[in-house]
Amino acid sequence: MNRKRIREFGYVIGKYPTGVKNKITDVPGVRVGHWTVDEGQQHTGITVVLPGEDNPFLKKYTASGYVHNGFGKTCGLIQVEELGTLETPIALTNTLNVGKVADALVSYMVEETRREGVEISSLNPVVGECNDSRINRIQDRAAGEQELRAAIAAAAMDFEEGNVGAGTGTICYGLKGGIGSSSRILKIGGRTYTVGILVQTNFGATEDLRVDGDPVGRRLREKLRQSGSGSSADDRGSIMTVLATDLPVTERQLYRILRRCGVGIARTGAYTGHGSGEVMIGFTTANRVDTTGNQMVESCLRLREEALNPVFDATAEAVEEAILNSMTAAGPARGLDGAWYRSLSEFLGKEEL
Repeated sequence: MNRKRIREFGYVIGKYPTGVKNKITDVPGVRVGHWTVDEGQQHTGITVVLPGEDNPFLKKYTASGYVHNGFGKTCGLIQVEELGTLETPIALTNTLNVGKVADALVSYMVEETRREGVEISSLNPVVGECNDSRINRIQDRAAGEQELRAAIAAAAMDFEEGNVGAGTGTICYGLKGGIGSSSRILKIGGRTYTVGILVQTNFGATEDLRVDGDPVGRRLREKLRQSGSGSSADDRGSIMTVLATDLPVTERQLYRILRRCGVGIARTGAYTGHGSGEVMIGFTTANRVDTTGNQMVESCLRLREEALNPVFDATAEAVEEAILNSMTAAGPARGLDGAWYRSLSEFLGKEEL
């Protein structure tokens, strides 16, 4: 599959420079892996974000979560929000597979931690989801422990986008959605930092879609109707957003940054409908929390609050571009009811649009 990204169509989103790959893995240490099934009536998968090379349970990541609209079935956000730490990889899958993937993450982390001589008695697996039942026979619950391990084994700095992994069966603005990513580079206080975004897109009404401010959805909906292709009249579904950064920020500051992910979502046209789940999870590779020692007092570096403005701006840009990448990189797919969900890349660059 020829997986084009939005910049290959001449669109440059925002003003901040991107990382080398323009993906979440531009944040040093972060890797992404997929497991995909795309045959028969099963079109689903797992996408896993590994925050670093070492064991996240033994040296936790400062983290936060934010629920913009809560029509979702995520696992692990309560403890992330309460304690401000991430202690497992972040896995994305479909709605009915959350429990199986969470259980698989527990098994994986017990094994990894036991290898280092530590027995786990409590663990907070973090799993997000989108409902891919319009394309995937979701009741089959195809993803479990073997599939999670395959996604982890495949984790790398470079990874595919579009209808792959947890994005295999998703729909965005009535077109094919999927996995998308982007990054931004910032210079603050004489140092260079990276904000990386990964999204799993499954939301939005067709006529609301905007590409770099252009309301293309209004024109697209009529074209899709005339061709008999699938579309979406309501903003429903979900979008999972994972943010990684190496900025020295606290969990409270991460929460503030995560809220700006909603700005990037809105720039693509969505208004966050009743039936849509907008969930954001973020972590920083700075300010790790070492649980192996006995120290009762911890210290960490943090940005001054007034230094966060460019971070807010860059985050919104990266989310907007990641969403568009998820759509242009995705190939068309057939729904279980026979509807044909086309790729945004089929329309961009054509004068009639």
